[in-house]
Amino acid sequence: MAQRWYVVHAYSGYENKVKKGLSEYIERAGLQDKFGEILVPSEEVVEIRDGKKRTSERKFFPGYVLVQMEMAEDSWHLVKSVPQVMGFIGGTSDRPAPISQKEVDRILQKVSDGVDKPRPKVIYEPGEMVRVIDGPFKDFEAVVEEIDYDKNKLQVSVLIFGRSTPVELEFTQVEKS
Repeated sequence: MAQRWYVVHAYSGYENKVKKGLSEYIERAGLQDKFGEILVPSEEVVEIRDGKKRTSERKFFPGYVLVQMEMAEDSWHLVKSVPQVMGFIGGTSDRPAPISQKEVDRILQKVSDGVDKPRPKVIYEPGEMVRVIDGPFKDFEAVVEEIDYDKNKLQVSVLIFGRSTPVELEFTQVEKS
């Protein structure tokens, strides 16, 4: 029987504990051959706090853990017995349904994209006021004109001597005012 991906519902905030607990239970029960990867899909996000750039982790699906496994009576009971696990998502309570490989590939792609380039924790909107916190325009107020999330840059208008001047800044150089 082939291993498929299943979604396990965990208490929110306990996803990594469930992942660790599941690994320990699998090893203790000697069922390594029935399980593959255990994932808590997340991405790195960058935020500026107190003028310092900080990287943290944000989960794509809070409260969910992806488990690659062969669905059988023993493996099903093992997953259900792990603390902070509420059950499986999809299918029926006694016959969980796996998610498609296409869905798994999409999630894995999102995870690898997040590793390559951390996303900003703050989302900007055109027309929004921001305060410049770094560079030659430090302490100036600016209006967001365009946002480029791929390059982590903002096109803003800064009011200098009563005239609006377009300036390109990095996300790390501004904060919401």
